[in-house]
Amino acid sequence: MCGIVAYIGSREASPIVLKGLKRLEYRGYDSAGIALLNQHLTIYKKKGKVADLEETLAGRNLHAQVAMGHTRWATHGEPSDRNAHPHRSADGKLAMIHNGIIENYTQLKSELVHKGYTFTSDTDTEVLLNFIEDIRQNNGCGLEEALRIALKRVTGAYVLILMDEDQPDMLIAARKGSPLVIGIGKDEHGKTEHFLASDASPIVEYTREVIYVNDHELVIIKAGELVLKNLGNETLTPFVQRLDLELAAIEKGGYEHFMLKEIFEQPDTLFDCLRGRLDSQKGTLTMAGVENHIGQLKNASRIVIVACGTSWHAGLIAEYIIEELCRIPVEVEYASEFRYRNPVINKGDVIIAISQSGETADTIVAIGKAKEQGAFIFGVINAVGSSISRISHAGAYTHAGPEIGVASTKAFTAQLAILTVIALKIAHEKGSISNTRYRGLLDELHKIPQKARETLLLNDSIRDLAIKYKDAKDALYLGRGYNFPVALEGALKLKEISYIHAEGYPAAEMKHGPIALVDDTLPVIFVATKDSCYHKIVSNIQEIKARKGLVIAVISEGDQTIANMSDDCIVVPETDELLAPILNTIPLQLLAYHIGIAKGCDVDKPRNLAKSVTVE
Repeated sequence: MCGIVAYIGSREASPIVLKGLKRLEYRGYDSAGIALLNQHLTIYKKKGKVADLEETLAGRNLHAQVAMGHTRWATHGEPSDRNAHPHRSADGKLAMIHNGIIENYTQLKSELVHKGYTFTSDTDTEVLLNFIEDIRQNNGCGLEEALRIALKRVTGAYVLILMDEDQPDMLIAARKGSPLVIGIGKDEHGKTEHFLASDASPIVEYTREVIYVNDHELVIIKAGELVLKNLGNETLTPFVQRLDLELAAIEKGGYEHFMLKEIFEQPDTLFDCLRGRLDSQKGTLTMAGVENHIGQLKNASRIVIVACGTSWHAGLIAEYIIEELCRIPVEVEYASEFRYRNPVINKGDVIIAISQSGETADTIVAIGKAKEQGAFIFGVINAVGSSISRISHAGAYTHAGPEIGVASTKAFTAQLAILTVIALKIAHEKGSISNTRYRGLLDELHKIPQKARETLLLNDSIRDLAIKYKDAKDALYLGRGYNFPVALEGALKLKEISYIHAEGYPAAEMKHGPIALVDDTLPVIFVATKDSCYHKIVSNIQEIKARKGLVIAVISEGDQTIANMSDDCIVVPETDELLAPILNTIPLQLLAYHIGIAKGCDVDKPRNLAKSVTVE
């Protein structure tokens, strides 16, 4: 959610930090700020966008070689200048930025107020900062030790970075439950410099050498040297990785918006996530994460999929696919609910965690609990080196590349492709699928990237459709079988991007309530490609038309039956019903995008939303 960036080295720090904050705008935020350390500690912060902060900074002396910046997504305290980060300690010596939530901040604040502290913001961050400062003063210890003591009292999640006016060549950072990556580079004179950020997007321009910080670790960067420690003050050996990310991947590349770029990248991302795994000519699938643990996977007594948001919709489709092909019972759980239940977990259970970022807070806690109870954890992740990938026993990366648009598009279809490969691999090894069916699905899966490319040719006609329906107040999305979760995902996209109220339902369930909404102003979007439920959904469309509803239908090539019944049609290439959700999702993404544009919405950064929900 919040974005953090910091730099310490010999370059001018403020341009690096401000550019980094812009790279992190996709995470969602409502205010921004920067702290500069050059003999004196200076803080500037502003409600609104990074551009508003830059206006505030215009004409000011920003010279510093140490700086840190923050984009805030409000939790404690409304969006405002005073609640924006960085925060300054009561004695004026320390500054801190923080991503996360300190759950016991009221108790800490009460203790500090009793000691005479006053506060200039409503944030939990300022409370933690003054708590650290109080420990430092009363214990006569250094900042590092004060931080270590403070974090042992803290309940909650955090990534925080501290700077000290009395130690201008030092930054200290700590992490628990929120992501932190450190870049190690060399400036033009060969001097070591360090970059800290919420993810790699602000770092890739300067270095490819990174360290992903783990929970309960402290980072001390001083005089060009980096030291990694745990809360027990033991020095750790950092694991430096090579960052596999191109700068072009986090830029718009000529598209008006990241969302549109990422929708149009889907043929390539689907190809990339199948490349090296699928050989349709030989009839083989290669996936080390499955092959190395095939016994646990094919003999699973039950599979539980945990995810949030769009990834949860991918999990619903995976439930249909895995049960159909592998004959293993599957449950799909919201991670945010699963973590607070007392679920029955047995040692033969497999937990599949799906997350684009690999940093979704609820999913991390959910799989941690399941792992403690003996479940086997398999991660389906996009972000390499993320927390979930490290917690999991095994897994598979989707290789969709960075997704900057807040509303997930290419990550979703890549998840569907990988989950299908996993199911096919398990089914083939288990013998629960015939060889004819197996080879047929491999051949059709091989064609999916090209069929996705063909589907994108609908863009202009969908733009026209969007203009027609942009003033709708509500929308209903309906589907059956594999296409029911596609309807859910389509409705979610419309809500996220255009702020039109939309609901997704199984088409047969509309008679159990939603049909009361139908009139001649309500667009009803049917995901109605040819499958085993086709004749049933034809009847559902007739029921909507009998009540004067406006029907927009996503249909297969050559389907004149539904075309003749509908007000508008979106015709997609035909494929196996098991793979149809990948193609059927794409026009619904385009429809949401173009309606959002027609309504003047910020489609890349929808209001109130964050890309990666790293706090509860």
